[in-house]
Amino acid sequence: MRAAAGWRDYELLDAAGGERLERFGEIILIRPDPQVLWKTEKTHPLWKKAHGHYLRSSTGGGHWESLRPIPESWMIEYGDLRLNLKPMNFKHTGVFPEQAVNWDYMSEMIKARGESVTVLNLFAYTGAATLACLKAGARVTHVDASKGMVQWAKENAVSSGLAERPVRWLVDDCFKFVQREIRRGNRYDAVVMDPPSYGRGPGGEIWKLEESIYDFIGLSAQLLSDKPLFFMVNSYTAGLAPSVMKYMLSVLIKIKPSGRVWADEIGLPVGDTGLVLPCGSTAAWQAENGKVT
Repeated sequence: MRAAAGWRDYELLDAAGGERLERFGEIILIRPDPQVLWKTEKTHPLWKKAHGHYLRSSTGGGHWESLRPIPESWMIEYGDLRLNLKPMNFKHTGVFPEQAVNWDYMSEMIKARGESVTVLNLFAYTGAATLACLKAGARVTHVDASKGMVQWAKENAVSSGLAERPVRWLVDDCFKFVQREIRRGNRYDAVVMDPPSYGRGPGGEIWKLEESIYDFIGLSAQLLSDKPLFFMVNSYTAGLAPSVMKYMLSVLIKIKPSGRVWADEIGLPVGDTGLVLPCGSTAAWQAENGKVT
């Protein structure tokens, strides 16, 4: 497992009883996590001093319970990246801290190439991966179906001093966008996707990961250039194991020059126990001379 241990502004303080105790900058939050099955005692003192606690509803969704004043928005840093956070519905804050290991991986791959790299970021959310690629010197096309998320990503680019870097911000259904790019003959040196388990496009299109991911990977692989660098897929769906994603990439991505496929879980170190909480999976095809962090 690759653990995102490079944070200063984020910390998973403890995990117990179906919940995480987390520090985002100076803000302490308690959020549910279905993978935290263990029922260890919540001895960390900040369990009782959190700013906010997200409570799930028995009918679906949930709400934030404010225990201490929670700002409407605040900022944290990861290296040179500055990310704006907000307490959102469905427990999110606008950043998935475990993905930092992939931001680092993409950044190193781009820098090691030593020449211009074009990156397509699909289901791009609030843009941390986009920013990492821009910072490393790539040209990025950022695609997400949510207008609000794309606007948030633009704000993060401004905060990180990257607003003038070469990036296209697109509000679009990722599947339809990829189909159009194939017809237009556009190609990219790298593709990264972070698809949701379930979602809807701007026109109400339904996306179910297990039903759609194989065909979508095969379609998106057609967008790789003649000098591909990497193709990365992230998943938070429990039923989609790293070995399953590795198998799909291995049979779908047939490229010369040759490359290799790897897959692993990603996670977060738990400060109170020294263990690592699994937080999803990543699989990637990378060019033969590429480097894995």
